[in-house]
Amino acid sequence: MNQPSIKKTNNKFKTDSSVAKRRSKKSSHFNVKKAAHKTFASKKALPLSMQKIVLFNKPFDVLSQFTDEGNPDNPRETLKDYINIPNIYAAGRLDRDSEGLLILTNDGKLQADITQPGKKTEKTYWVQVDGVPTEADLKKLRSGVVLKDGLTLPAKVKIMDNPQIWDRYPPIRERANIPTTWLSLTISEGRNRQVRRMTANIGFPTLRLIRYSIGEWTIKGLKNGTYTVLKNTYDDSKVEIQN
Repeated sequence: MNQPSIKKTNNKFKTDSSVAKRRSKKSSHFNVKKAAHKTFASKKALPLSMQKIVLFNKPFDVLSQFTDEGNPDNPRETLKDYINIPNIYAAGRLDRDSEGLLILTNDGKLQADITQPGKKTEKTYWVQVDGVPTEADLKKLRSGVVLKDGLTLPAKVKIMDNPQIWDRYPPIRERANIPTTWLSLTISEGRNRQVRRMTANIGFPTLRLIRYSIGEWTIKGLKNGTYTVLKNTYDDSKVEIQN
């Protein structure tokens, strides 16, 4: 799912011959491709009048980016299939097989605040796992578990009632006579597929993963596959939800 960065693309062209350099400057295809791969807004804070913050409830099997150029023979759904607002970029990622809250903005400072590890922005996930964890199992997550990339920070976790949520297509694969459990799990890190690795580490694989909140923002009242635009930063007032 990771895309090559602009920097990498530019480096490729820098290694070409001088002729190729001149051609690349003239090529409109290169310019369009460069814009399509941009994933970060300027890191400067914007005045509220210019700022855009979009909360999107991402469906399952949708890429958290606006293009899928690396897969031309079998194009997958991307953000452009749901959001028609220009010049906004995802603040962080949400895996293709995960659902829920994705924040998009044109404000580079906000984007950095959400994604930089040092900020320790809390993210809450609703996690459906295979089996029924005990308090002893959950205590491991609260203490931190050792993954291949190191010890995780202590998580906040509890068993929750089955949430009233949308159906997923395709549905999860449930095993006969094996119950499932929903967990509310809050972390302040953003490692690759971290939640899935954490629950697998204690013996309960993740079957379904929904990000409910990032910081103060949530998907409460937001239907799956729709987005809402905040009027300004840190303001709960919202405009009409778009399909």
